[in-house]
This record gives sequence, structure tokens and C-alpha cells, in this order.
Amino acid sequence: MDVILLQRIEKLGQMGEVVKVKPGFARNYLLPQKKALRATDANKARFEKQRAQLEANNLARRQEAEGISGKVEGITVVVIRQAGETGYLYGSVSARDVAEAVTKAGVTIDRNQVLMDRPIKMLGLHAVRVALHPEVVVSVTANVAKSAEEAEVQEKAGGFVPTTDTEGPSLDDMLADVESPAEEQPAEAAAEPEAKPEKKAKADKPPKAEKADKAEKAPKEKKAKGGRKAKGEEEE
Repeated sequence: MDVILLQRIEKLGQMGEVVKVKPGFARNYLLPQKKALRATDANKARFEKQRAQLEANNLARRQEAEGISGKVEGITVVVIRQAGETGYLYGSVSARDVAEAVTKAGVTIDRNQVLMDRPIKMLGLHAVRVALHPEVVVSVTANVAKSAEEAEVQEKAGGFVPTTDTEGPSLDDMLADVESPAEEQPAEAAAEPEAKPEKKAKADKPPKAEKADKAEKAPKEKKAKGGRKAKGEEEE
């Protein structure tokens, strides 16, 4: 779709230029916000008649924007959000949020003046561009933190500061441990298990010696029985 720009549009063109854009971009953004007109013959003729007045109005707005740019350029606005320990937000910070923060800082702007490619989803310091006028763009810093105290720490450190447990357990943690102490393991269980003693042999003598003793006893017992028998016969 061809449109006539009524003001400078970044990366698109200057006032009065006829440019080709996507139909959706024209219907949803340029035309509703009166930043452009459909490039019909009637609109072209009307623009040429009003060009001088439109340029004069544009110059006045640009001068006004330049006058307040010094108050906005480089300011830091704090945006409080909930986030995890790694710094990722439970949600995001949008252009509307930045616009509201800048407005609270003393300069009224609209969310459409905040130039953001995507929402902010991380704690820390983020540079955001603000168009006070199509030809006057300044930069502000969005300090996204979980609290005002953390925002001060981030500003001094120059960015997101992850939380660490360098100071040891807190008083609450220690009290909790006292109230519900962990079960202590017995000393015997904690100590290394001793090596199990080897099983004692059933007899001091080795198996071979036992067999030899049995073999020696057997003939003696036979002789003893035989001797007692012979002696008995003689007595008869």
C-alpha cells in the first residue's frame, strides 16, 4: 500500500514522501495515528495545499522537543518487578511501563514514543530510546529491580547483581536447625567398618593331619580289640 507520510518515520522516510508499506502496518499504525495518508490523488493534492502549515507545525513541535530533551537524555527510571534468583522476570517490562516511569520522573510521554523492539525480561539496567519528536530521539535507562534497595545496588554496580550466600547461614536458618536438629548418626555407623575376621578353622590341625591321625588310630584300636579277645580265650 502507498501512503503519504505526514511526519518523519524512522527507517521509512521524511514528511511528504510517498512510500510503500504493508497494508497491516498502514491500517493498524500509520493511518489511525495520523502519521500518514493513503496516497490517492485527492490526498496528494490536499497535502500539497497544507504542506506549508504542516511543516510549520512540525518545526514548532521539534523545537519544543529539543527544549526538553536535556531533561530526559540520560535519566534513569526505576521499574519494580518480581523475578527469580537468576534475574529473569515473572512477566516483562513493556513500552507502557517505561512511559509511565518517565512520566513520573517529570516528562510526560506516550507509550508510542518509547522505541522498543521487544519487552524487557531480565533484571538490570536497560537502555531505552524515547522519541520526543520524530527527529529528536533520546536515551533513558530502565533500572529493573525487585526493590528500591536492589535498584540502588544495581545502579552502583552498573548492572544486575546476582544474590550469593557468601555471608553464611542466616539467623533464621540457624534457629530452624536448633529447633529441628538433624538425626545424628551413631559413632559406630559413622566410622569405617572394620574388616571382618577370618573364620577360624574347625581344628588347629589341617585336614590332611586329621586324616593321618584317624588312619593311625584305626589299626591300634583293632589290635587292642584282638588282644583282649585272645586273652579271653586263654582264660577259658
